Amino acid sequence: MNRRLLLMCLAFAAVAGCVTVAGHALDERFGPTRPKENVAAAAGVPVEFERDVRPVMNNRCLVCHGCYDAPCQLKLDSYEGVLRGASPELVYSVARVAPARLTRLFEDQQTTAQWRAAGFHPVLNERQDSPQANLQAGVMARMLQLKQEHPLPAVKVLPETFDFSLSRSQQCPTAESFDTFAGKYPLWGMPFGFPALNAKEHETLTKWLAAGAPAAAPAPLPASLVQEATYWETLFNGDSPRQRLAARYLYEHLFLAHLYMEDRGADTIYFKLVRSRTPPGQPLSLIATRRPYDDPGVERVYYRLWRDPSTTIAKTHMPYRLTPARRDRWRQWFIDADYPVDTLPGYDVQTASNPFITFQRIPYQARHAFLLDEAQFTIMNFIKGPVCRGNVALDVIQDRFWVFFTTPRSAVSQEFAAFLADQNHHLRLPAESESGLLSIVRWREYAKAQRDYLHAKGDFIRANSAALGAAGLHTVWDGEGTNANAALTVFRHSDSASVLKGLVGEPPQTAWLIDYPILERIHYLLVAGFDVYGTASHQVMTRMYMDFLRMEAEMNFLAYLPQPQRVAEVEQWYRGAQKDVRDYLDSYFEHEVLPTPIDYHTSQPRLELFGLLQKRLSGALQHAYELEQSGLSRGSIATLQKIDAVRGTAASILPQMLVIKVPGHGLLTLLNNSAYTNISSMFDEASRRLVAEDSLTIANGVVGAYPNIFLQVEEKDFAELVARIEALRTEADYRRLLDRFGVRRTDAGFWQLSDTVRADYTRAEPLTSGILDLSRYENR
Repeated sequence: MNRRLLLMCLAFAAVAGCVTVAGHALDERFGPTRPKENVAAAAGVPVEFERDVRPVMNNRCLVCHGCYDAPCQLKLDSYEGVLRGASPELVYSVARVAPARLTRLFEDQQTTAQWRAAGFHPVLNERQDSPQANLQAGVMARMLQLKQEHPLPAVKVLPETFDFSLSRSQQCPTAESFDTFAGKYPLWGMPFGFPALNAKEHETLTKWLAAGAPAAAPAPLPASLVQEATYWETLFNGDSPRQRLAARYLYEHLFLAHLYMEDRGADTIYFKLVRSRTPPGQPLSLIATRRPYDDPGVERVYYRLWRDPSTTIAKTHMPYRLTPARRDRWRQWFIDADYPVDTLPGYDVQTASNPFITFQRIPYQARHAFLLDEAQFTIMNFIKGPVCRGNVALDVIQDRFWVFFTTPRSAVSQEFAAFLADQNHHLRLPAESESGLLSIVRWREYAKAQRDYLHAKGDFIRANSAALGAAGLHTVWDGEGTNANAALTVFRHSDSASVLKGLVGEPPQTAWLIDYPILERIHYLLVAGFDVYGTASHQVMTRMYMDFLRMEAEMNFLAYLPQPQRVAEVEQWYRGAQKDVRDYLDSYFEHEVLPTPIDYHTSQPRLELFGLLQKRLSGALQHAYELEQSGLSRGSIATLQKIDAVRGTAASILPQMLVIKVPGHGLLTLLNNSAYTNISSMFDEASRRLVAEDSLTIANGVVGAYPNIFLQVEEKDFAELVARIEALRTEADYRRLLDRFGVRRTDAGFWQLSDTVRADYTRAEPLTSGILDLSRYENR
């Protein structure tokens, strides 16, 4: 054994010995551990969880402990998350050779004892229930106290001993190992890398922890809500084969939604649609499977509404309202429609992973109309779902692009329905290979199936060229003149993204036109079929297949441009792409299909097309993110709009997402749009960066879930802000910008501004807002 290895072994043995000794000492002082289940709150207690504790935890703890990538899997968005505790196991890994154990809160285990058996350790005291034990043998209490005893150093930028990288080595101390942790990292108390709680906040949490961390049961649902929930559960659990097939389709598309029936603003009660072994009227018996279409293991599945007790966080919050009008539409599309369902499809993976097989009996127009009705939600599922680091899904898209959709009603609807029925075997998805190591071997099969589908699609378009050519832009969905889901803007923020209604910012370089097969495959590839706990091969397969869907959507859009312009745009979008990608694009059927259905009058047909689309969709376009909606003066708006013209180095120096608080007004967001030669590879992204083409977009309101920095700028100082941004050339320039307008994580007034931002955000968007995640907040 070499000397270094020997020293490592001795160090490990020493630490393990210290932990064992510390554990014995705690046992002697406070007795053995026993899993803490729900602790009922006594009447008249001075500190109540919902009233006093939860607001502090939301504003100070949940800002870093809300998503799957929360440090040590400590999710603090609910009381149940506090009871579950922490685990050193990583949810996100790009090197797995076998699927990881599922650790989804509320799903994979139901009691604290079960979570302990699954490897989670407590952050609350689980020994003798006394104030002394609760404070001295509880990790959360000791973390808070450590911060009080060792506040942040009085510097603007914290030293490198504070590791804020997402890939940092996790430190997950237990009660037994806490003294060792505190000795090694005395400045790492909670909140980590931010100012300490103020005296009142610290006292509130300390009193609650000392009392044993009790919590009362949630208030019962209002009678009106109980009645509504009962009605919806009845609708989801009809007995006819058609009703059961329709319910399965709805569940597999709504399982991530925050469903609500009564709009109570920030106090709205949300539900999740879940599968249960028991019918409505009986206690819910949750069926938890890796994917929503996996075999439930019961003869009859029931779809139930489960009340979600979690605080809404911006990253995963996707509200979806259940209204009488929506109920009527669903009945029209799925239940009253005349289509035969003789037998129900099974749950074998080849069938269940392919919606074109599972739901082929449901008219495709009904499925398409359903997905378009809330198209923002449909797209948000793969961007705002529980995958908190979406590198796999998101490095396949540009930093900003516009999205349009084909209409479910067209002159060739019947013909297209027959075409889809004939093509379902070509529309298979990688999830049917599950997460095994050998799944990547089958990649060529999926690539060939996609190519065969595209050739067949080209033949279909040529065969129906007269009808499609005459329709022109009428093949683009206009939202029936009122539905704001007709046009969307997608912003990528490195490993997260946002989907907004409306066409935000200057015309982008690229755009997508999504038809029904693309929309359905995006959902089953990146949402229903994606396993965040899956293997590296599963993630690679998913990323590679999404390239096909992106290119197909891009080519649908380019089909409206003249042939020379289509070729020029492809050359621009895929500069330096690998040969196999270029060969795929060169042979793409859209290049040789129909002549453009539009008579262009300018030398810039792409911009002209954007203008024509904006005109067609004018009745449905949302304008909430435009600066004109901010309440600022015309002069101020004109000044800020200069930011959209910033290109190159100045743009690249800024982080992905800056939230600007304008005193006396609301919030603005400044977004950095990074440019690339192409996005056709999942490797070596840095070598494809085009800093000279980086740009900025400034929008009204909050765009994104992970602010990198807060700025506080008076309206009278807008001209100075813009000038400083335009003049950015070095890191020193950026530091001076922060010195003037920024609020760093070390600023004594940080939490006050953070609370103001949250209050403004909630006031402006009471239903769609959520807790912003500060885990990406920079230290510059």
